[in-house]
Amino acid sequence: QVQLVESGGGSVQAGGSLRLSCAASGYPYRNKCMSWFRQPPGKQREGLAAISTGGRGVYYVDSVKGRFTISQDHAKNTVYLQMNSLKAEDTAMYYCAVTIGRSGPCSLFSLYNYWGRGTQVTVSS
Repeated sequence: QVQLVESGGGSVQAGGSLRLSCAASGYPYRNKCMSWFRQPPGKQREGLAAISTGGRGVYYVDSVKGRFTISQDHAKNTVYLQMNSLKAEDTAMYYCAVTIGRSGPCSLFSLYNYWGRGTQVTVSS
């Protein structure tokens, strides 16, 4: 059973930092696309960053490029999202996702078909 468990969310002031974690289990971790999404209040979910757990690279959308960093720890089957210079508009529920049984570039956010329950990030200005 695929499980993705996010943690690390919280409340922070604008300009601050948070690191989100996503612990993966229930499937072969290697050679998968994993990503971070967010859903602000009243808005649609959007993809932010993606990583190939097989080492084929990372991808960021423009709105977070230079502020957010996606990384992984193979030994822990965990993907991270380091978020710096946070802004009020970064307030959202943040989700981890993986694509299983589908092929395509990790940057194609429509491929992701398994999701965690999310962790809330609130940035006050």
